[in-house]
Amino acid sequence: MVLQEARTCINRRFFKSVLCSLCAKPERLVILLKKPELLAPAGDFESLKMAINFGADAVYIGGKDFSMRASPANFSLTQLVLAGELAHKNGVKLYLACNILPRNEELASLPAFFENARQAGIDGLIISDLGVLELARRHAPEVEIHISTQAGVVNFGAANAFFSLGAKRVVLARELSLREIEVIRQNTPDGLAIEAFVHGAMCVSFSGRCLLSEYLTGRDANRGECAQPCRWNYTLMEQKRSGEYFPVFEDEQGTHILNAKDLCMLPYIPELVKSGITSLKIEGRAKSAYYTAVVTNAYRMAIDAYFEQDEHYSFDKRLLDEVEKVSHRDYCTGFYFGPLQKGQIYGEDSYLRSYDIIAVVEDCKTDLAICRQRNPFSACDAVEALIPGSLGQPVIIEKIYDENGKNLDCAPHPDMKVLLKTDIPLLPGTILRKAVVKNCINK
Repeated sequence: MVLQEARTCINRRFFKSVLCSLCAKPERLVILLKKPELLAPAGDFESLKMAINFGADAVYIGGKDFSMRASPANFSLTQLVLAGELAHKNGVKLYLACNILPRNEELASLPAFFENARQAGIDGLIISDLGVLELARRHAPEVEIHISTQAGVVNFGAANAFFSLGAKRVVLARELSLREIEVIRQNTPDGLAIEAFVHGAMCVSFSGRCLLSEYLTGRDANRGECAQPCRWNYTLMEQKRSGEYFPVFEDEQGTHILNAKDLCMLPYIPELVKSGITSLKIEGRAKSAYYTAVVTNAYRMAIDAYFEQDEHYSFDKRLLDEVEKVSHRDYCTGFYFGPLQKGQIYGEDSYLRSYDIIAVVEDCKTDLAICRQRNPFSACDAVEALIPGSLGQPVIIEKIYDENGKNLDCAPHPDMKVLLKTDIPLLPGTILRKAVVKNCINK
């Protein structure tokens, strides 16, 4: 008999009764929702460690070549090997971006790139170009191929075509709604994973295919060199045409008509999971390790809570406070709930930032936390501790010592090692942060 109706079952406690009903009514197919992969970004080794420590199931990185993010430090060949070892030691998968659109003269370098990725133990290659895909299949056949969002997959026909070419995953275009994603999932094989961006900066152009940067600056966005001219301040004048007049409102500073808000789907984990997305992706390889840690931690907690609480799940709004504590633009939900509404920031191109990371706990010694300073702080500062799997909590710094045991009033020097006596114990990996006076920055 053809199984026609697909129903979902979230509550694991009712699984046995569901199976019984399935036996009684074989026309009903029950699909148990699987916990999605949480995929975090890392632009350098510190970000990779943060992503792993704060709960990522997988991390995507870029090498020194062929990556869509040229500004981060990225990973050398030696670092790729170390990154693979660190990730796999912690049960985390590692994906390598090779998603630029290479020119003819660059093709000769790709075989060695793929050989190195294979030897480094990379679990997946993120690719957008068909020629690059073919070279990856030839030179790293055991490594999964993930189709980049740059390929602009917006329908199940394209997804199935890439699957037939050997892809194990498609990273969907960011312009899709939840309903459109559901249709893609219903019409693609189970062996094809579906990945989608759920948090971070949004490109004003379709699937990141933008010529504005190259046109204005000579820096090609499709080769990882975007100058982000969509964030610039423009002055425009609209003329009459066909009897219609379209006024453009601006002040003396001009208008930021292309400046997109950031994406945040943190409150909508149930909707994301039910749509069939199998990997929830955080944007941000060019962002700080602190950003990676905080955002990964928030999504990790939300996903785990949803699957632990079953039908009793209620989103903890304090998690939204967490993602407000990293450098970001105003948040929106992108295209997930239909055409983008109020997705632009017209007044300015500034980022919002309410907290700075001040130190990371590296080790503990008796009642002292051994920390590496990131930004200046003193014992009188109001400080929060962010422990993996928890919300930020206040902590009192009672004493600051240098590595020789000398008492200090503050920790002013970049990257200095300090010992802290606090009112609560601090575990290795804990992030210490403090509120900033100014909550708006330019970068």
